[in-house]
Formats: sequence, C-alpha cells, structure tokens
Amino acid sequence: MPPSESVLKLDVETQFEQVSGFSLSSFLANEHARDLLRFATAGSVDDGKSTLIGRLLYDTQSVYEDQVRSIRGKGSTGLDSVDLALLTDGLRAEREQGITIDVAYRYFSTANRKFIIADTPGHEQYTRNMATGASTASLAIVLVDARKGVLTQSRRHACITALLGVPHILVAVNKMDLVNYEKQAFDAIRADFTAFFEELGDMRPPHLYFVPVSALVGDNVVRATATMPWYQGPSLLEVLESVPAAEAGVAHPFRFPVQRVLRPNQDFRGFSGQIAAGTIRPGDPIMVLPSRRISRVRSIVTFDGDLVQAQAPQSVTLTITDELDVSRGDLIVAPEFPAITTKSFTASLVWMDEKPLDLARRYLLKHTSKTVQVQITDIRYRLDVETLEQDAAETLKFNDIGLVEVQSVLPLFVDNYSTNRITGSFVLIDPVTNLTVAAGMIRSIGVETSVKTTNVVTETDRRERWGHSGAHIHLRSPIDFADAVERALFLRGVFIVRPEFPSDESIAVLITGGALVLTHAASEDRTVRFGEREAVVSDVDDLLRFLDAYAITTGEK
Repeated sequence: MPPSESVLKLDVETQFEQVSGFSLSSFLANEHARDLLRFATAGSVDDGKSTLIGRLLYDTQSVYEDQVRSIRGKGSTGLDSVDLALLTDGLRAEREQGITIDVAYRYFSTANRKFIIADTPGHEQYTRNMATGASTASLAIVLVDARKGVLTQSRRHACITALLGVPHILVAVNKMDLVNYEKQAFDAIRADFTAFFEELGDMRPPHLYFVPVSALVGDNVVRATATMPWYQGPSLLEVLESVPAAEAGVAHPFRFPVQRVLRPNQDFRGFSGQIAAGTIRPGDPIMVLPSRRISRVRSIVTFDGDLVQAQAPQSVTLTITDELDVSRGDLIVAPEFPAITTKSFTASLVWMDEKPLDLARRYLLKHTSKTVQVQITDIRYRLDVETLEQDAAETLKFNDIGLVEVQSVLPLFVDNYSTNRITGSFVLIDPVTNLTVAAGMIRSIGVETSVKTTNVVTETDRRERWGHSGAHIHLRSPIDFADAVERALFLRGVFIVRPEFPSDESIAVLITGGALVLTHAASEDRTVRFGEREAVVSDVDDLLRFLDAYAITTGEK
C-alpha cells in the first residue's frame, strides 16, 4: 500500500488500542509464548470420551453459544439439558448411534497452554481411527468406566498408545458419580492398570497418571471438587497444563524427507518437505541419501521469505550449493548422523484390515515420502492384549498387534521408532484395494544393504569392532588442549582421526568408516560441539564425561 495509507492504518490501530485498552502486539506475543500440547482420548466404547472432551470445552468457555443452543434438548440427557458429547460427535451417524466413528479434532486454550484434542472412537471396529489420532499425540487419556473396570478394548487402546510411543498416559476413571464416588472402585482400577503397564516391559510409558472424574457432572475435570475428599491430586486439566509439551524432535539429528523438487525457472531449484527432526541453518553441511553426496544449505525458502533457521516440524524449501541429483523420496540428513540405509527390519504392526495378513503376497510400504514394495517374511509373535503373552501366529487378523520381519525391494532410510517417530514409522497399503491395512513402528534395523554379500563390512560390524559409531567432534580451544583430547581418546581405544586439512567430503567418508573425526579451531575457551549439542568444558576429563553421556565412546573394543 502507499506510505500514506500505511501510516493511516498504523494510526487507526494505535488509537483503537488506546481507546479499548487492548494491545494487539501483547496479545500476539502472549499467544506465541504459550506452548501447544497434542493429546488424544482412548478407551472402550461408551466410557465417556466425547462427554469428557465436551466438558473440557464447555468448562473452559471454548464453546460458542450457538453451538450449545444447537445441541440443547438433543441426545440422551433430556429436553432441558445439554448432551456435551454432541459437541465432538459431528457425523450424523455418530449422533444417531451414540458412538464416535471418525477422529474429531478440537482446539481450545487456557491461560497457560494451547491444546489440540483428538477425540478417537472406542468401538473395536474403529480401532484404526484411534491409532491415527494417537500417532501424533504427546499425551493420551485412557478412559475407564468406574462400574465396568478395565475391559479388553481399554487394554488394547492402552497397548497401542504405548506402542506408538506416547510418553504420557493419563488413566481417567470416569463415571465416579455412578459408584457413589467410592475410593475402592478407583483403587481397584489403578491397581489393575498399573500391573498391566508393568507387564509391557520396555514399551511401558515413562509417565503414568490416574485421576478420578465424572465427565457428566464435571467433577475433577477442570477444577477439583469436594465430592472426593480422599483424592488429593490434581484435576485432569491441571495434569494437562503441567506435563511437558513435545519438543518435535528439535534436539535430534536433522532429517528432511524430500516431498517435491521445485524448478519454477532455470535459476531456482529447491527441495520441499517437512522437517522431521533437528534444526537447519544456511551454511550447514547436509548429506543426501541414498547417494551419500555432501553439500551445504544455501537458503531456507518459505512463502513469507527466507529464514535464518528452521526446525521440526516446519515445512520449508531448501536450496543447496551444489547441483546434486535429488528427487522425491530421498532423505536429507546431518552428515555426522545419517539415517540407516536398509532393506530389512523388525517392526511392531497394528493390523487394521478385515482381510488377514498374507505372508505370500507383497504390500506397498509408505515411509515418509517414499513408497516401495515389501513382503512380511515372518511373524515373530502376536501380542495377546489381555494377558500380554507373546503367542505364535501364522497371520495377523483385524486389530491384532504383532512383531514382524519386513523385507523391502528397495533400500529405505530409517531410524528406530524410539529415536524418531516419523522416520521410524510407516503404513502398509494393499496394492489392489489401495486401502491402508497396517501401521508399523520400526523396533530394530538390519545391516545396511547397499551390496548384498557377506564379505561387506557394515556399519554394525564397525560399531561392534570399535565400540562406537562414526561421528564428528569439533573443538574450539588452545592447540595443546586439542592434542590432549586426541591422546586421551586414542588411549581409550577409540578410532580417532584428526585430519590436517578437513573438508565436508573427507569428514563424511571418515564417519562412514566408523571414525570419530576430531576437528579444531584455535580459541581461548574450551568448547566442544557434537551434532546439535554444544558445551563448555573445564578439562579433558570433563570433555570425556560429556561424550560418555551421549554414548559416543562406550568402551575399548
């Protein structure tokens, strides 16, 4: 707009803020400062998930008056009352049947935090939708009817949320008003679920919470009530406001699946996608998989202009300094921490199709932006969600959970699911019907398969030989300190290399060979940089403790 119009608009906004007392800049700053928590509901059918979400929305004043008027007198709560479940059950079929079918996403906020809710179905037939809703959540609320206790579907949903790596699980014991708010009913469910989670072993969620509530009445949902004096813990909303929000993998090694190559003219060539993990800046070195070619980031392009830094989960376009062959399905990574290239891995599988798994046929595997043909070569076991026993199985049926061996026709660039929920997950697609038949989480990865021969020295072989993987360590320190660090690592049996004239290409080759590459820049302080991590150290022992904390030098092999 012309300068005069711009000044006029600014004056109007300033006058509005002065008259109303409302500060737009303060409002936007406050919105930006509040973090975001994604959470999902889970549990058996008719345990009150939609009612609980409706209660959260209603009591936090996140519902418009016309929405309340539109559902008043409808549902199952009477002519003059409001059935809060209808606030999230948006499909006509859901309202007619009184159950949730699709995943309903709702947004609300409090003074402390913003929330995205995935209200997932509890019916066994729609377990696949529940898995979809929980796949991106940082917290899952597993509802249990205080009258019925822990049901098979409750266990199945809890097991799936644990498989999906949801770090925080909140067990909400609902309908406490129907058991006269008795402490014994709550304690029995807490003991049952605690024992169940303990049996999950390595899959056990790191953080577990139990809260007694009545979603219909509103007891202990948004604020504590006097109906349960024996419970002295936080309300459900207080737990939601206090748990740490996900960091979106910012501290993890850089991962960027290429979704599209942009070439609007001969002067521009960029690679578009969503950052799956880590942080990137112009000038940073990158490696392209599968070619393993090295380059540097020239610019980070967005619709709003170039960025000086981008991080997960931003969607951006990267341009690089070299003309490399990059296409959709490739993975751009940090050279010092590349993803593993493999054709075989072990994965947990949630089967979602009514047709059973057929070991004799091939499926399509969708991993990030790459689709390849695969075959399930073996079923290690099927997990009994009731007893958590690992049963032998020849197939997986609808809603079954199992551990399987996957063999791919083409190489994939993957991480373990525990390390990265994006590059460590996939879906299976039936090539005939084009339906999604399973969701998978990678648990262990086979050897790199660029050449299929037993004589090839793999990354696993090198790691077992040296006791560590290849990595790049950069020091800013006096020269004698760098000499002492190199000597200390050498005496510990580490495969340490300190090139005289390091380059991105040579460093990448040495890392691929399993070496710890030590580079140095003269400085008066003592700073060590390892991937995205950086620390100031006092002496050599302090530096070694820093490296040991991240399992860089784990022994003399």
